[in-house]
Amino acid sequence: MLGPMTDVKQHEYDLLNEIAQDSMGTQANLSDRLGIAVGSVNWYIKRLIQRGWVKVSHLDRTRLKYDLTTEGMTVLSQRALLYARDSLKVYSEYRKKAKILVRDLKEQGIRSVYIEGEDEVMDIMRLTCIENEILLSDVPHGVVLKAVGQEFQILINSGIKKNR
Repeated sequence: MLGPMTDVKQHEYDLLNEIAQDSMGTQANLSDRLGIAVGSVNWYIKRLIQRGWVKVSHLDRTRLKYDLTTEGMTVLSQRALLYARDSLKVYSEYRKKAKILVRDLKEQGIRSVYIEGEDEVMDIMRLTCIENEILLSDVPHGVVLKAVGQEFQILINSGIKKNR
């Protein structure tokens, strides 16, 4: 059984991923692709070999081939699955917040909103509004929805500029 996945450092995971994609890559190539020093690549590869996640073969006197072991493939897969699970959890939390907010808007008789922002979080809000037949306005007039931190925020924008 593998130890806790928190034991896998990001550079180790990145190296496992690169080796899985190209076992013939040199340490210099890996260094360039990952943006870390060749010496660091060498140190991390030695660590991956010690952990039993990578094996090395000599192709000739100067060329090495790196391959993931079964354990290395398992670590790579588990890390990817954990990432996917965490991403789905975050999506689910935003989706739940969006549904509650849209339900409240509908109860207040609001049928049109302007969505501020173009990121994935606001895409969740767009989808939720469309599913609930709330029209998406092209102008920030009336109810404006935006994300602030990890929460959605409702702004009421009259569109009237007041002079001071």
